[in-house]
Amino acid sequence: MNVADLAAENLTRATAAGLDPHEYQRVTAELTSADGWGQAFTRAARRHLVRAEQAASPISAGEHYQAAARWFHIATLGPYTDRAPAETQAAAEADAAMRRALEILEPGARRVDGPAFAGWLRGPADAPATVVVVPGLDSGKEEFHAVTSALLRRGLAVFTMDGPGQGSLAATTTVRPDYHQVIGQVVDALGVGRVGLVGLSLGGYYVAQSAAHDPRVAAAATVSGPFRLDWDAFPPPLRNILTRRAGGTRAARDFADRVDLSAPAPRIACPLLVVDGGQDDISGVTCGEPLARLAPRGEYLLVPYGDHLLGNAHADWLPAVADWMSEALGM
Repeated sequence: MNVADLAAENLTRATAAGLDPHEYQRVTAELTSADGWGQAFTRAARRHLVRAEQAASPISAGEHYQAAARWFHIATLGPYTDRAPAETQAAAEADAAMRRALEILEPGARRVDGPAFAGWLRGPADAPATVVVVPGLDSGKEEFHAVTSALLRRGLAVFTMDGPGQGSLAATTTVRPDYHQVIGQVVDALGVGRVGLVGLSLGGYYVAQSAAHDPRVAAAATVSGPFRLDWDAFPPPLRNILTRRAGGTRAARDFADRVDLSAPAPRIACPLLVVDGGQDDISGVTCGEPLARLAPRGEYLLVPYGDHLLGNAHADWLPAVADWMSEALGM
């Protein structure tokens, strides 16, 4: 993929993650090849670290640390080779920058780690319900701030996480099809009796699978989540990403072969909202409509012009999903 195509493909994802679109255009305009992606975005992130150190107020410093975390995260989306040190370093720096941002902006945020997960619990300590935000294949807890913020504004506590093969854990773990066990560990660690789940991209599969297995899941929403994967039909970039995150081609193929919600879907007893973008057409990925149809309490929201993760159409689904989750959890 040439650099112009890479920049265009990631534009809505990057801006939805909170990157300034004009700064994004300046950074990508300077690229001469896709191989320079990680370095360019890391440099942009470090410029925000410098601004944080020089900021005139704690709030400004916190905002720059938050911006740095997002730039470091998007730096991990470059065309790296298997477990490249630069990708690992960018993910670690994203994690560190987010920690510094929350220490300043939300000192009540609590870090919660487990054997296979890491993340931040935010929101009121006495919130009547908690929502776990689950990222996808090459996503991480620093990416979906808009989702987290929408839920926090509705009085919910929110745990944004990295799981196996994701974010800060990508260097030491690989993706696993039984991710529902990890979400079970999260619920145990949070000490709550019932939770809501929001899953983005492959996180949508993880969330639906968890809802089918764990009665503590009181409501679940998926955004651009796959119903089924077909390894043989994958485009090369997706095949490469999954191979890297799974730790090898055989493991990646085996993982893809196990992503199929045909059997779990009818067992999802809780309310389920499935969101798809009409322009989200990835070869080898079956969208979420069958999941909504097979789940006993499934609802389906299709945004015709939405792309993958619907970063180009937040107004068409994000407030609705946040309201739906709040109501489903009895807020």
